[in-house]
Amino acid sequence: MEKTIYSDEYAQLRKWLRDQRNEKGITMRELGERMDVMHSFVGKIEHGERRLDLIEYIKYCAALEIDPHEGLSLIIASSEK
Repeated sequence: MEKTIYSDEYAQLRKWLRDQRNEKGITMRELGERMDVMHSFVGKIEHGERRLDLIEYIKYCAALEIDPHEGLSLIIASSEK
């Protein structure tokens, strides 16, 4: 089994998170401030250098004011194909 950080589903989730951030006009630095982390944390997530755990994912979504269920539904639908 491949590591999930390299999976197509994780790449799709990262893209969804990045797209959501960009649609809202939020910079990596602003998102980092909202999450009380360095902006490099956000960059590493979006570039696939670091994997989000479930709790971090929920906090990431909360900081973007998006529904985490939406991202999970995207991944579930993708993995069922």
